[in-house]
Amino acid sequence: MAAITFIGLGNMGGPMASNLVKAGHTVTVFDLSKEAVAALVSEGAKSAATAHEAAAGAECVITMLPAGQHVEAVYLGDDGLLAKLPAGTLVIDSSTISPETARAVAEQATA
Repeated sequence: MAAITFIGLGNMGGPMASNLVKAGHTVTVFDLSKEAVAALVSEGAKSAATAHEAAAGAECVITMLPAGQHVEAVYLGDDGLLAKLPAGTLVIDSSTISPETARAVAEQATA
């Protein structure tokens, strides 16, 4: 099974991460809500204190964040994940964001 990081455990992200845990994947989660993280840990996920800690060693990073600025901050910010993820890491953003933001992140991810 895959080592998956899931960042963003709200109304959509939480159930998505839960299904990955139930399917037997090794899932490490990060969210600003400690309650959301605790709920997934009780199902078998691992928790991380930061997005970078969550992504360490992941084969796949999935984000489900509230808005484009959050996606940009996680991936492209001063301490963004894309600068540190090893080549070949699968990055999936499932956030509801503008096409422009999605393209900007995709361009950096493939650079």
